Parts: sequence; structure tokens; C-alpha cells
Amino acid sequence: QHYMTMKLQYLAMLSLSLRFIGSASSRAMWVNSRRTLPSTALIGLKLRGGGDDNDGVFERPSRDISSSSTVAASASVDDVAEKKYVTLDDPAPGSPFHYAFPVHSLDEAKQFYGTILGCQEGRSSEKWQDYSLHGHQIVCHWVGNDYRCVDYYNPVDGDEVPVPHAGLALTVEEFHALAERVEKAGVEFIIEPHLRFQGAPGEQWTMFFKDPSGNNLEFKAMTKVENLFAKYNVVDSD
Repeated sequence: QHYMTMKLQYLAMLSLSLRFIGSASSRAMWVNSRRTLPSTALIGLKLRGGGDDNDGVFERPSRDISSSSTVAASASVDDVAEKKYVTLDDPAPGSPFHYAFPVHSLDEAKQFYGTILGCQEGRSSEKWQDYSLHGHQIVCHWVGNDYRCVDYYNPVDGDEVPVPHAGLALTVEEFHALAERVEKAGVEFIIEPHLRFQGAPGEQWTMFFKDPSGNNLEFKAMTKVENLFAKYNVVDSD
């Protein structure tokens, strides 16, 4: 009797194991079927950015807006192929910053940021526009035709610096190329390109100008890049 009991228990365990194996095999077949959903070939596009004739010309592939992990198994290849978008620039390495600001005219903002500064345009609507500023995301938001930035000023190394302002820390070569480009476009400098904090750890090239809505922009270039966050007390000049 004890032998028969053990035999029955063994047969029950064997049956349970076979059922588990069969279920796992069925699930593996289902997962593999999802992985074999055909992907759509990427399309090479030649795109031209703003500025001079030789500026911003490069080739980039378009990307599928849907990936195999989000497309339903029943979706057809034609449905996936129709959902396309293009990416005109790559994000900056690390953690790209996001900066949104008001403008009085999206058309003028497009001319300034897209053409004069040569920023590649991203997403947009009737109320806002995305741009890549060296891989960082800036967004122009239309807030009304009467908007103009209200300026405050603070002395920095002999200059009356307008605040608020935003911009980038460039290389010295990029700084001078941008200064030449902005001047060639007829943009007026609030603070002319010059060398600030000469001989100090924070020595840097700097320039200030406005966009069409009066928003202040500063672009700078450290003469020693590693000193961007050098910590020391600065004595303001009168």
C-alpha cells in the first residue's frame, strides 16, 4: 500500500511537470512571434539647415515613430511605414538642458534662431517651436504680440550685464565664429565681444545681444575650459 501511494504521488508530479513545460513552450513561441515583427527600413534624407549655403548640410536617417515593443501584433507593415519623422540634430552629451522662454512672434523667432543662429528646428505647433542650441533644447513660446523682455542690470567686471539672460559656454574658436556670424547678420551687440577677467582663473570671452523679442543672450568661452567652475571671490570693479 505504501508503494502504491508513492507511485501515485510520482505520477501526479510527472503530470504537473509536463503541463508546466508545455505552458512555457507556448509562451516562448508567442514571445518569438512578437520579436519577428518586421521593422521598416530607414530612409536617408539630405537636409539643409539655416544660415549660409554651406552651413548645416548633412545626411540623417529618419526614424520609426513606433518600435516593435509598442506596436500591436496585428499592425501591418504598411501602418508602421506611414508613421515617420526625421531628427535634424543629436542631443548634447550628458544631460542636455531645457529652456523655455516667451516671444512675441514665432516667425521672427524662426528667422533669428533658425537662420541667424543656425539652430535646427524640432517639434512645433501654432503656439511654440523647439530648437537645438548645440544639442540643448530651447523652446520659443508665443505669449502675445506686445511681449518684450523687461531688463535689469548688474555690474560684472565693468560691464552693465542685462538679466535675465541665457546662452552657452563655447570653445574660443566657436565663440569668434558666432560673433562674426551675428555681426554679419546685422544683430546689434549689447556688450561687444571682449575678454573679461583677464589674468584671473575665470578669464573668458563674452558677448551679449538680444533676440527679436528682447530676450538677452550671452555666449562666452573660457580661455581655460577646466576653470568654468573655478571657485574664488571676485572683487567687482566700479
